[in-house]
Amino acid sequence: MNSSGSIFCCLSALLGAVLATVAVGADDLVAERGAELLSPFKKDLQQALIAGMQDGPESAIRACKEKAPQIADALSVDGVLVGRTSHKLRNPANTAPNWVTPVLEAYLSMGSARTPAVVPLADNRIGYVEPIVMQALCLNCHGDALQPELAARIREDYPQDAATGFSVGDLRGVFWAEFPADY
Repeated sequence: MNSSGSIFCCLSALLGAVLATVAVGADDLVAERGAELLSPFKKDLQQALIAGMQDGPESAIRACKEKAPQIADALSVDGVLVGRTSHKLRNPANTAPNWVTPVLEAYLSMGSARTPAVVPLADNRIGYVEPIVMQALCLNCHGDALQPELAARIREDYPQDAATGFSVGDLRGVFWAEFPADY
């Protein structure tokens, strides 16, 4: 267990979608590496969204649509892949890799006690997942009551949008990283 007392979850990819909470030192190091790999993605995305929100929610939607994939692509190098996904997608391009789906489903059933997950994968690879929890600012684009112009823009850009109806504290989705075990 790490010094903050966090408990990391391990998912057995070979045995299917079984999520069990365990505390082990080796997973702490792997989880730290996963968190390090996600950090620039989360930071750059947050900066893009904040900059977009300065011009209004429609600009933030544009930042999500255009900047987020560019940031993920730029950081997905040397066998590392990063991304984000949700159980309620706005952009179908953010569909979860197969190994992420069981973790996302487990988070949905956990209530608010969600911790990062380390997932052993095939081919000597590791998966790492962190929950995305709704904050007040996120409600502008993902809440129940969207401004009419914004709702129209979302329908235009994302006709299959399912990413509304959230409240503060809800699970919005997850950030994920996949990387070689020896990275």
